[in-house]
Amino acid sequence: MIFEDFIWRALLGGAGVASVSGPLGCFIVWRRMAYFGDSVAHSALLGVALGFFFGIDIRLGTLIACVSLALFLVLLQGQKRLSSDTILGILAHTALSVGLVTISFMESLRVDLIGYLLGDILSVTASDIGWIYGGGALALVWLALIWRSLLAVTVHEELARAEGIPVWAVRVSFMALIAFVIAIAMKIIGILLITSLLIIPAATARRFSRTPEQMAALAALFGGLAVLGGIMASLRWDTPSGPSVVVAAAALFAVSSMGGVVLGRAR
Repeated sequence: MIFEDFIWRALLGGAGVASVSGPLGCFIVWRRMAYFGDSVAHSALLGVALGFFFGIDIRLGTLIACVSLALFLVLLQGQKRLSSDTILGILAHTALSVGLVTISFMESLRVDLIGYLLGDILSVTASDIGWIYGGGALALVWLALIWRSLLAVTVHEELARAEGIPVWAVRVSFMALIAFVIAIAMKIIGILLITSLLIIPAATARRFSRTPEQMAALAALFGGLAVLGGIMASLRWDTPSGPSVVVAAAALFAVSSMGGVVLGRAR
């Protein structure tokens, strides 16, 4: 099958993001941090606004905003007056709203908000692919370096601390890694939907995995299949590319869940 160049770029960019978001999403599922991922993702629009305001690369502005919010959340988790989900809700919607308000003040600037919020994988450029694969490789190396420590902290935090693992440093590193991946994946799937590409493929892979490493590999595979299915659906029916990828990922999850139920009853 012959595709236009922009379709190949979209497929390459989506595959690059899926290869990183899949393994990272496994830890988000295991640690029940979906809401945290949403909160950091919402701050990405504030990063876009900062990028335009200060005249710096938008991805750099996004990275600064996401990492700053992630670190701020780590500091606030130690307080006892408000629950974690309350703090996450406050910061997520505040960051998103401040970003929208800031962009609205830039009257001379035309910004494709829908593209940033919902993603536009079909507009990925060669420069974006370089950013995705360069940043993705760095993220995978980063995750590999903290894999054992992060897995130990995820399984039993107190036991990991007793074994001498720097729990706080591992947590901060993991949260910063989430922020970093969101920054490089924002254009593919969009600010409002990026967490779905982290969570849904990992949740789909969980049913078929026996080891953490196997689940990470399968999550990357299912993420890649979701990207392929979403792009094909977007081209076929002229639907928004970002939401189409999420729908494809959800369809894979639904099929795997129903298949698991049928197999369970058959046994």
